[in-house]
Amino acid sequence: HFLPYKFAFAFAPHNVKGAVGSISFRQTCRHSVPSLIVFDLDNTLWTPELYQLRSIARDNRHPVAHKDVKLFPGAHRIIQQIKKDPEKKFVNTKFAVASRTKSVDWAHSLLDQFELRDVFDFVEIFPGDKKQHFRNLRRASGIDFCEMLFFDDARDGKYGNCEPVSSLGVLSVHTPQGIFEESIWTSALEHYKEWSAHRSPGTIIEWDNSITIGRAADENQRYRGRVKFLNREKRFGFIEYDEQKKKTDIFFHFTDLQVGQVVEEGDELNFSVSLSKNGKVAASNIDIVNKRMDDSNTVEMRTFSMNLPFAALLANGYKTLETRNGTMFTTYPEGTKLLLHVGQRIYPDGDRHLDIMKSGGLTDDEIKSLKSLPPGFTKGMAVAIVELGKTFETTLEQRCDPNFQRAVGAYGQDSGMRATEIKRVAYLKKGVKVSGQGGIFKVKVSKDVIPDGWLDIKHSVAGSLWLCQRIFSDAKHRNVEEETSFRYMLLYVKLKDFSFLL
Repeated sequence: HFLPYKFAFAFAPHNVKGAVGSISFRQTCRHSVPSLIVFDLDNTLWTPELYQLRSIARDNRHPVAHKDVKLFPGAHRIIQQIKKDPEKKFVNTKFAVASRTKSVDWAHSLLDQFELRDVFDFVEIFPGDKKQHFRNLRRASGIDFCEMLFFDDARDGKYGNCEPVSSLGVLSVHTPQGIFEESIWTSALEHYKEWSAHRSPGTIIEWDNSITIGRAADENQRYRGRVKFLNREKRFGFIEYDEQKKKTDIFFHFTDLQVGQVVEEGDELNFSVSLSKNGKVAASNIDIVNKRMDDSNTVEMRTFSMNLPFAALLANGYKTLETRNGTMFTTYPEGTKLLLHVGQRIYPDGDRHLDIMKSGGLTDDEIKSLKSLPPGFTKGMAVAIVELGKTFETTLEQRCDPNFQRAVGAYGQDSGMRATEIKRVAYLKKGVKVSGQGGIFKVKVSKDVIPDGWLDIKHSVAGSLWLCQRIFSDAKHRNVEEETSFRYMLLYVKLKDFSFLL
């Protein structure tokens, strides 16, 4: 696990041998401007990605700068700023390229065509592990990882770069749409100033200018321990558990418990280990072993997950149609209520939703508000409750209608063939931390977080009525014995007597 920066300083050697000799640890990592700024190439400095230029490859020629491949506007302005440096801000800063492209010759050719070669002091272009690029850069420059700033469009996963590089101690900037405007650069430099005070490893500047501090190396690993100490007034405690065959105490906050759960000293807990927002190791995703929430005050809800910005667009009432090519919603009747969970990633639609929203007359401020979650609600939480309408199949022509596109927040060709109406939606009274899953999954939450009016009797009767109708139809279809079928029918009729409530 990453150590909090205070402990990292405490246990660090007083002198570290580097490529430039013996350097005091406390003398490194203290500058307000990075000593080395590193850029990815494809979809970060320029577009498109080189692997997409298949026709050029078939013609056996090199891509032409400013024609086949173009610099992002923000990247172009930044390059000019670096070249001129009128304020002498970067006199002690070096610049580098780190690219995993397989089109190595093309990349080198484009660096020359764009006249970027003299900008970069170090160039690492080869497919493979981005971490190896940075180890090479550290060796060649003698600059510590914590004095580097890195820009890349790929965050995590199989082809991700920001997450693995940030784990080395490099402050990484996620630019999923490339460096399309100069503010990405200026904001990153401002964040670097603040980050340089503590240098927490695993830190990523997200696309929306928020900060994520890396979690434990293996966030899926689970630990078991017992509550050793509680401070109910300040809502925190310590768990004692075995870490590498030694008894270790770890901090936890009550907000990392499931809603409705109450812990006592001596309770056995199951948990993950991650870094808190201030860079300290803490327990997270906590479950109480063999102790459940008060079932009288909980409700089990079906839940589905969406990534930002579309999760926020739905929760804020802008997105009134959800489209899928799969059949995820087809088995659920009109009136079904589901919780909306926000995934950890950003859906990469190339910001095409912005064009659609602007076509409806929305201002930039209105769009920004609709794409944002309220304070206290964030990724990894169930944030809202949704009532489904009808699910129906569509044609491409229907999906390309401007009103349909605005209701979905996507162009017709980007939308799924099956559309589900969102009849209504409301934020939960409090966000609930939930581990996301694919498809429809079930979670138990406290009834206290459900908005008023969403769990009254008429919705319970509606759900039971639909269920009995399905069972009765199934019983007839399977020709079960007459008595059993009659019982299903009788229950259905009794429930139907309450249909005036619906």
